[in-house]
Amino acid sequence: MSDAPTGNEKSAPRNFIQQIIDADRAAGKNGGRVHTRFPPEPNGYLHIGHAKSICLNFGLAKEYGGKFNLRFDDTNPAKEEQEYVDSIVDDVNWLIAGFGETEGFRVQGSENSSPAPRTPNAEPSLLNPEPFFASDYFDQLYAWATQLIKGGKAYVCDLTAEQMREYRGTLTAPGKDSPNRNRTIAENLELFAQMRDGKFADGSRTLRAKIDMASPNVNMRDPVLYRIKRAHHHRTGDKWCIYPSYDYTHGQSDSIEGITHSICTLEFENHRPLYDWFCRELGIHHPQQIEFARLNLTYAVMSKRKLLQLVQEKHVAGWDDPRMLTIRGLRRRGYTPEAMRAFCERIGVAKFNSTIDMAWLEDAIREDLNERAPRGMGVLRPLKVVLANLKEGETIELDAPNHPQQPEMGSRKIPLTREIFIEQEDFMEDAPKKFFRLKPAGEVRLRCAGIIKCDEVVKDAAGKVTELRCTFDPDHSRKVKGTIHWVSAPLALTAEVRLYDHLFGVENPDNAPEGKTFLDNLNPNSLEVVTDAKLEPSLKDASAGTSFQFERSGYFFVDPLDSKPGRPVFNRTATLRDSWTKESGRD
Repeated sequence: MSDAPTGNEKSAPRNFIQQIIDADRAAGKNGGRVHTRFPPEPNGYLHIGHAKSICLNFGLAKEYGGKFNLRFDDTNPAKEEQEYVDSIVDDVNWLIAGFGETEGFRVQGSENSSPAPRTPNAEPSLLNPEPFFASDYFDQLYAWATQLIKGGKAYVCDLTAEQMREYRGTLTAPGKDSPNRNRTIAENLELFAQMRDGKFADGSRTLRAKIDMASPNVNMRDPVLYRIKRAHHHRTGDKWCIYPSYDYTHGQSDSIEGITHSICTLEFENHRPLYDWFCRELGIHHPQQIEFARLNLTYAVMSKRKLLQLVQEKHVAGWDDPRMLTIRGLRRRGYTPEAMRAFCERIGVAKFNSTIDMAWLEDAIREDLNERAPRGMGVLRPLKVVLANLKEGETIELDAPNHPQQPEMGSRKIPLTREIFIEQEDFMEDAPKKFFRLKPAGEVRLRCAGIIKCDEVVKDAAGKVTELRCTFDPDHSRKVKGTIHWVSAPLALTAEVRLYDHLFGVENPDNAPEGKTFLDNLNPNSLEVVTDAKLEPSLKDASAGTSFQFERSGYFFVDPLDSKPGRPVFNRTATLRDSWTKESGRD
């Protein structure tokens, strides 16, 4: 069951993470400091679930006057690329701009860089200008691994990955010790040094923590700290042929940076004892790991693996396809950082997983663009209307406000001519009683113009309506129930408009019948490209990356990649609510 907005939401009480931090500060823990981080792996593009984590961690640091780090946990070079690093920095900077943060991160040098040493918390500002990288700590991590070996807390293991799984046991049965578990400290030190020096084949040996193979928590059953993997790293090049595991790297990186509250999603809850074990055994600064529920949305998948599959198998046009819930995709669709932040604030922070209705996200962008987007008129499926009582070639210039509630946004000129276009759906020949648009012998108001009355319906040989002949009355004082939008036929801008819908046709895409996958739930109607939409001429010079409300239609964003000067391409960000559509059940 998904949670949907009711429209009556009140400001939430302080969430459980704020309560923990409040208590820590009251007790003087960490000297009252609050230092959070966002630690993505650079193996893909960020999605909206990451946006929730960024907003949470950055928001907490800002609220408490603390600090926020962007750190890349770049420990798996085979799947990591500089492209992902650059995109993540750009997306994080874009998102934190929604907090009014004018200073963002810049990309640090890539391969073979020598970062200047930085003392945790030395920077006076909320964020450090350069992002951090776990790869900057590889020498320290190696030294700490050596320390664990010397303390009898780690050993070199010769089991293969398959054998290790067999020895690990199950959730109901304990594991069994590796034959190498009782190697001497001296032998382990020598073998670990040889692993670093490239003396062994990939995958032939690992360094494992020596904890408890009978632990009810399988993460504590002698987890892997290092594996041999000859892979070119996007920053360190070929310096290393052994790489630390995520579990080993994560907590120690937090400690090095002076993080106070390591905020993770719930899947890391069972990893917390291991996080604590490393900090305790190494005797280093010990941040507190706190878990919260990850974001799940209807009509969407959040798995990075599945998002990558959608891209690689070309079910979408790329990571920035506006149907994708990647931050890049949402940006290209026209979402704003303010809307994303408002969405994350509204859904709150919980301890238990749930699924949020997509309507929450769509409402957030509607509310934001309703305030900031200038208005325009666009006809997506044109029907020609001839205003018979206007002269051929006559043009009447009308004033239209750019925003009905914000006069400071100014106005624009709209040309009214003898021939105009209206939406096909705004005319109905056999109209029901509650249809207040145009019908034979009926009247309707043209937005910002006057009133027209339908005198004649013209059809082609197949009986399709091709033209309406109407009478125009410029009198604004008369009352009619319906108002429709329109554009001048001879002066309209013909443009491409992309109508995006949910990428998946069912609320839970992973709920596929036997023998099927989430891909079988893709929505075949998730994109409709209208190549001959008719727009008011003022939109010809719309700048790439700007948003408009097409009156009575929706919010549209000028595509920043495919638009050309004088030839804008519009992506639909969100529809408007439509009482007739709801009432009639039409899409």
